[in-house]
Amino acid sequence: MLILRLLAVLVVIFVAGGVVAYLFTGDRKYIRFSWRVFRYALIVALLVFALMILERVAVIPL
Repeated sequence: MLILRLLAVLVVIFVAGGVVAYLFTGDRKYIRFSWRVFRYALIVALLVFALMILERVAVIPL
């Protein structure tokens, strides 16, 4: 969980940095970068949550 939290903080830093860079330069490549990072982070987060739910729901006989 610590690694996931660190990744979440890094994603927030990268997205915010891209938006700030766009505001300073006006170059749209920073917005595209921020959107791409956000989109992939959202996909990874949904996969992790799905695995956590599956872990809770699945009954594995021993």
